[in-house]
Amino acid sequence: MPHKMTLTGSATGPLREYDRYVAFDMREKGSPSAPKGLKKSTFISYTVFVAKKAFNKTGLTKKSIMHEKILVQGEPTLDIPIDECPGEIGIICFQITVLPNKNDKEANESKDKKEAQQEVSKAQQEVAATKQEEKQEPAAKEAKTVQPEVNETPVQEKKAAPHQKQQPIQPKGTQDVVNFNDIIVPEAFLKTCPNPVKTEEVIEFVKRTGHLDKPLTIEKGSKVLKDGYRRYIVAKTLKMDKVPVVYECPKQEG
Repeated sequence: MPHKMTLTGSATGPLREYDRYVAFDMREKGSPSAPKGLKKSTFISYTVFVAKKAFNKTGLTKKSIMHEKILVQGEPTLDIPIDECPGEIGIICFQITVLPNKNDKEANESKDKKEAQQEVSKAQQEVAATKQEEKQEPAAKEAKTVQPEVNETPVQEKKAAPHQKQQPIQPKGTQDVVNFNDIIVPEAFLKTCPNPVKTEEVIEFVKRTGHLDKPLTIEKGSKVLKDGYRRYIVAKTLKMDKVPVVYECPKQEG
């Protein structure tokens, strides 16, 4: 079965055009940590080959490809002339996606937070206005009834305030938050290629909310990934230091 690969980053060299495809160079930094006793990984250079039709759909140009952050999914190839493939590894691209840059993400997150605060403030004002109308009722017999309602207003506002602070910073069901680099991905996952469209949907979700849509499932103790490879790729693409997880206890033989 062909080995699927996923790369993220920007082009490190100019775009080269051929008859039916274009090519550009990328590089990725190796893992920040290595097994004890082994040397750390270094930068690996790649040459990516993309069909012109697929490349044109991205809206990238010869200039913008040097600055935009992109996601490339494909498989390695050795059947390319060396003068066309200066990178250490050639990649036949099946899917190329332009990723949102950090500034856009921060601006959108700031906008989402402001809108959320405005909605909470508006709700509190409506509650206060309702209580004010109730206090202005002239009937003296209802004074005792109104008084508890006046006392309820601060209580309800106190309940609303913690609810605002408790807006989920992690997806529902999260049991723990672990370092991304501690998670071990089985070879079976590495050989798969999640649907790029659904992967992009998860990226957009993280862009709007600041967290993954669901936690990853890992084995307790060994931290081997059991489910959620697509969310693992998204976390890697967005360079998340920590990820939410739920534990699956290892099966005991007996």
